[in-house]
Amino acid sequence: MDIAACRAEDIEVLDRFMPSRSADGHHVARFQRQEAGESTYLIPWLDGRPVGHAEVRWTGCAAPEVRAAQPGCPEINGLTVWPASLRSQGVGTALVNHAERLARERGVVVMGLGVGDDNPRAAALYERLGYLPTVAYVDRWAYLDADGVRHEQADPCVFLVKAL
Repeated sequence: MDIAACRAEDIEVLDRFMPSRSADGHHVARFQRQEAGESTYLIPWLDGRPVGHAEVRWTGCAAPEVRAAQPGCPEINGLTVWPASLRSQGVGTALVNHAERLARERGVVVMGLGVGDDNPRAAALYERLGYLPTVAYVDRWAYLDADGVRHEQADPCVFLVKAL
């Protein structure tokens, strides 16, 4: 498996293999943040196919509770392994390790990530990797469905942090 920062030509492939439920282009938005220098959009490739993604948001988590508790802490956001049959095969661990390496190369000494209260499997992975809970928050986000209808989400989460 190779992990690389997303390239413009990867967007079409990502949309084909990992379509989002959103009609407003999550892959494009993540790539645009990368191009603006706000993040690095990591894509793991296996046999020429994308098998997940994670965005390292150098600007940190958007939630005010997290910003207050962990100012300046970069965030691993949107970590996904796809298809589900590849979960528990090391892809998520490799993405986290790659993100941490990028952070250390930038002189970053701490990394954070959020995990939903309804995702104990991911929480167990992050705990095994050394992430510790710091603050509870509500992750608020929205998406457009295929009909252009906006849906707002509010997911209870915990922000976890690891010293690098």
